[in-house]
Amino acid sequence: MDLTSLIGFLATWILVLASMASGGNFGAYIDVPSIMITLGGAIGATVISNPGDRLKNVGGTFKSVFFSKAPDLIGMVQMIVSFAEKARREGLLSLEADVAEVDSDFMRKAIQLVVDGTDPELVRAILDTEIGVFEDRHSQNKSMFDTLAEFGPSFGMIGTLIGLIAMLGNLQDVSALGPGMAVALITTMYGSMLANMFAIPTSKKLAARSAEEVKAMELMVEGILAIQAGENPRIVEEKLKVYLPPKLREAFNQEGE
Repeated sequence: MDLTSLIGFLATWILVLASMASGGNFGAYIDVPSIMITLGGAIGATVISNPGDRLKNVGGTFKSVFFSKAPDLIGMVQMIVSFAEKARREGLLSLEADVAEVDSDFMRKAIQLVVDGTDPELVRAILDTEIGVFEDRHSQNKSMFDTLAEFGPSFGMIGTLIGLIAMLGNLQDVSALGPGMAVALITTMYGSMLANMFAIPTSKKLAARSAEEVKAMELMVEGILAIQAGENPRIVEEKLKVYLPPKLREAFNQEGE
């Protein structure tokens, strides 16, 4: 589990709700019709905006915010360098025996293309297309939460307008103006909370996860193409270390000592 996502999510909601309760009247922030307008309207508009196949994946997409793991870049570099050493000793065909042991489908595909003797330019084109399709798929999944973040405040404002209209229609009761205004504003609060405490953070985390995976895939492409070109394993290692952040690069160098 990604503890940073869980801690951030819990901290956000607990601190905001605790501050609301600190006033001694938490019930003042609860209004069922406002929840129905804001949450129901935003979710309904999001459903309309996205095809059914994409909506079916919303649970798994949200789950990945908490349960997906960052790619093991150090492990990938070590694996590719070991493949480079083996290919240099025994030839590219020797890598075919290692394909089944590789966890990454993308890596397996890349190795198989090289083993089959595919032209390097075609290998890069195929793998780049695979990365592009991967990015597009993740972008589409992320867009559901972008849409929810867009509609949340909008429906909050709609709820506020509905409340104001109802309040203005009853101006003869001066004592009801304060409570009426409070209820009217609650929907705006709900919309802001939905966007800023759920949809936007989720979207940004999905984008960060996607960027990490794309970097890992690009690392694989460079490594496999370097192996196909017959480059020295030491050169392959130096090329791939460029993809490692400074701390990971330092850790990698320490492991190699």
